[in-house]
Amino acid sequence: QVQLAESGGGLVQPGGSLRLSCAASGIISGVYTMDWYRHAPGQQRELVATIAGGGGSSTNYADSVKGRFTISRDNAKNTMYLQMNSLKPEETAVYYCNVHRLFPSSADYWGQGTQVTVSS
Repeated sequence: QVQLAESGGGLVQPGGSLRLSCAASGIISGVYTMDWYRHAPGQQRELVATIAGGGGSSTNYADSVKGRFTISRDNAKNTMYLQMNSLKPEETAVYYCNVHRLFPSSADYWGQGTQVTVSS
């Protein structure tokens, strides 16, 4: 069973930075991606960034965060990160990490979320 735990959220001023972490426990095998989502009140959950699992390193970002956010992974620590720079008030949300397994069977694993508040 895969378990995910996010940390690093908090209150930051507009234009500031935060780094989120997602620690994974359990065995993740097969073909999968590791993702960051965010969910703001009254809005749909949004995929923010994706990084390939296993030995892969390809990344993808939502257009709204390109050039400001960086997703990365430390396999030795079983931890994924999201470096967020130049944060905007509208990016206030609960941020979740996700493991999306594609093969051998489809599965999704979620963390409990971490609150990010961008406000002066």
